[in-house]
Amino acid sequence: MSRAPALIVRTPNGRGPRRMRIVATGLLVLMAAVFLAARHLEAMHPAWGFVRAFAEAAMVGGLADWFAVTALFRHPLGLPIPHTAIIPRNKDRIGDTLAAFLKDNFLIPRVVARRMRQVDVAGAAGRFLASPNEAEGRTRETASRLVADVMEALDPERLGGMVKGLIDTRLRNADLAPILGQALQAAIAKDRHLPLIDGMIRWAGKTLEGNEHLIRQMVHERAGSIMRWTGLDETLADKILDGLLRLLDDMSVDAGHPVRMKAEDALARLAEDLQFDAVMQRRVAEWRDEVLDNEAMRRWLDGLWEQGRAALLRAARDPRSAIGGKFGETLRQLGETLQNDARLRTTINRFARRAAVGFSARYGESIVKLVSETVRGWDTRTITSRLEDAVGRDLQYIRVNGTIVGGLVGLTIHAVEVWL
Repeated sequence: MSRAPALIVRTPNGRGPRRMRIVATGLLVLMAAVFLAARHLEAMHPAWGFVRAFAEAAMVGGLADWFAVTALFRHPLGLPIPHTAIIPRNKDRIGDTLAAFLKDNFLIPRVVARRMRQVDVAGAAGRFLASPNEAEGRTRETASRLVADVMEALDPERLGGMVKGLIDTRLRNADLAPILGQALQAAIAKDRHLPLIDGMIRWAGKTLEGNEHLIRQMVHERAGSIMRWTGLDETLADKILDGLLRLLDDMSVDAGHPVRMKAEDALARLAEDLQFDAVMQRRVAEWRDEVLDNEAMRRWLDGLWEQGRAALLRAARDPRSAIGGKFGETLRQLGETLQNDARLRTTINRFARRAAVGFSARYGESIVKLVSETVRGWDTRTITSRLEDAVGRDLQYIRVNGTIVGGLVGLTIHAVEVWL
């Protein structure tokens, strides 16, 4: 059962919004107490009328803003008033709107192409890698934390499924047989296959020596009773073992040994079949699909994705250690090259533009769907509390301002009424 990911909005703690909520509510209660006191004392002096008007209007303004702020996240006083609890009620629509906004403003190929023409990706990367000063260090750390937060917020199962699905599709569409055949043919042309044959001969010798008792037992069981009675089965087993070991020794020292040449011919035919034989190519494709469908391979891909994601998170959380040592020096040299080589910079910028356009055209819909489905998977109570904690302080300031502004308006109206 998949677990809904946490919202990416993070706050240091919830004490700030709670403190402002107490202040706003306390101010409203104070205005109510002032109103009651001023109404009781209004007959004693006309000035109390101004105090009463201020407090009365402040209560109205404060209550109106309290209702408006509360209606964003829940039903005020638990009453199912229409057009309240706006965020929980429209959570799915918010996700769809956010996804549509991303699609219309960021993931349309022509928009991506137009914006990428104005971006010097290679130059920015070169300056970033070659000059790790304090300002850029802060930028790197901020960007790294942002990357880590985004990666942790996205649903690992959906994101991992998307990555693994892409890898699986690429592997299944790859025609491996010609590639393997060309690689084997190139290895044979440069005699790089000889260590493979030598290794196979050594492996055969060790296997033969390690299973000597099995060969002797096989000869003993298949020999006649007369051979066993006379002990000729042992002699025959010795001859067989000695002959096989001598054959392997001769093959290891004689590059022109007939058996060795047959093995080389077999490798050459295999390289030819892999490139041009349809039956062999179909067989390799079937082996490829069987390997990809194997449960062990799928577990290996799952582990590979988790390890890669964990490594990226570690690097993002600790960017200084990720770029330290020889790796960091290599990155700085790469940055200097990117700054000084105009042709390389132009080539990389062109590649980045084409890659971004191709990515948006091919995977834009998938990204939009991922965003929409991720928001839909969020728990209503969680998203409400997190959003309220994130913007709650400003919303409580609205309540405070509404109370004060309402009081000032009430005071102005009362003053006009008295003077007229």
